[in-house]
Amino acid sequence: MAFEKGDRVVFHDKHSDYDGETGEVTQVSETMFGDNTYIVDFDEGQEAGIAEESLEAAADDEDEEE
Repeated sequence: MAFEKGDRVVFHDKHSDYDGETGEVTQVSETMFGDNTYIVDFDEGQEAGIAEESLEAAADDEDEEE
């Protein structure tokens, strides 16, 4: 699943301080191999160069806003 700028995602990387945290995609770049990499902003910082397989779509919080 490809993500777009502004999408809310959950990051999975056991070697990162942001493992399991939800953030927002702020930039999408395409590698020379045609794969997308992402920059994601979290509450406490930012992670760059994230591969698509390390992200999953975050659950919608729209139900809580009602």
